[in-house]
Amino acid sequence: MVESTPVTFPEAHQFYGAAMPDTSSDRSPRRAADRLLPLAVGLFAIGVLAVIAIFLIPMVSDAHPGLWLYLVAMVATPGGLLLAIGFALWSGRRAR
Repeated sequence: MVESTPVTFPEAHQFYGAAMPDTSSDRSPRRAADRLLPLAVGLFAIGVLAVIAIFLIPMVSDAHPGLWLYLVAMVATPGGLLLAIGFALWSGRRAR
């Protein structure tokens, strides 16, 4: 039987048989990311509800939606989307 490596297995891999270091901890170093996704989802949901309210207010009553409702829709919806993208990029990075 022919081995694929010219040296023995313990010599080929320097960590073979070595004890693994304990990298577990009680507290994760990325705690801010845990709060970012609920914040992003909540902000996006508020923006979507503001957009729905903009369309429902003229249907239900003769009034026009207020300027504040347009501003909430303009800020909250894309803001929540950007925070969610930031969360995805931040949580997808490997810890070094």
